[in-house]
Amino acid sequence: MEIIYQDQHLIAVNKPAGWLVHRSWLDRKEKVVVMQTVRDQIGQHVFTVHRLDRPTSGVLLMGLSAEVARLLAQSFEQRQVSKTYHAVVRGFLDGEGTVDYPLTEELDKIADKFSQQDKAAQPAVSHYRGLAQVEMPVAIGRYPSSRFSLVELQPETGRKHQLRRHLAHLRHPILGDTKHGDLRQNRGVAEHFACAGLMLHASELRLTHPVSGEPLCLRAGLDARWQHLMTQFGWHHYLPELWGVEFPAPCRQDGTN
Repeated sequence: MEIIYQDQHLIAVNKPAGWLVHRSWLDRKEKVVVMQTVRDQIGQHVFTVHRLDRPTSGVLLMGLSAEVARLLAQSFEQRQVSKTYHAVVRGFLDGEGTVDYPLTEELDKIADKFSQQDKAAQPAVSHYRGLAQVEMPVAIGRYPSSRFSLVELQPETGRKHQLRRHLAHLRHPILGDTKHGDLRQNRGVAEHFACAGLMLHASELRLTHPVSGEPLCLRAGLDARWQHLMTQFGWHHYLPELWGVEFPAPCRQDGTN
């Protein structure tokens, strides 16, 4: 597991797409999970602070003690952590904007079968910025070409599948999203560009260290799947701070190294 940052109090890794953060009875056959892998790698217990969906890659932060994990989780709950994601979406999405669209809670049929089914929608706010667009001469659907955009995302709130649902609400679903996306588009991208899976990456976390009080900026580099698609789309000069980076260094809150 690629370690982005580690000290005596916390550790951040670049979670691969397709990995569970921890073991779940919903997928009992899965033996390879992030927490146990990191524990075995560094030889000490780790404690969850937040989570990333299984198909999402990128920065995952964990505490090295229960107390530090509690403080970090509190920072997330109080919205003191700045989160930046990148996604590839269907269609042309440029400019900047904010999606303020409440979301009803997504319940699992098994895990949440005893939960209240009629909860009111919860506030959910996400900011987006279009970085690049491309039109490829590939027919996916009824048009002779296909359009895609590279988008930077910053969620204010942390609802389940928030970014995926907000992009779908804008009618620019994230490529590879099997629940909220365009299944025909997903199949077309896999077939024509040899790229499967959710194109959502947790690129950066900015926070204040819970013990030292120092600002941290933790970045996760793009994996081979991302690099392959961005090269095909001519976007290889975008996101230079994430391109081919294996061990990003912490940076100050102003964004400099």
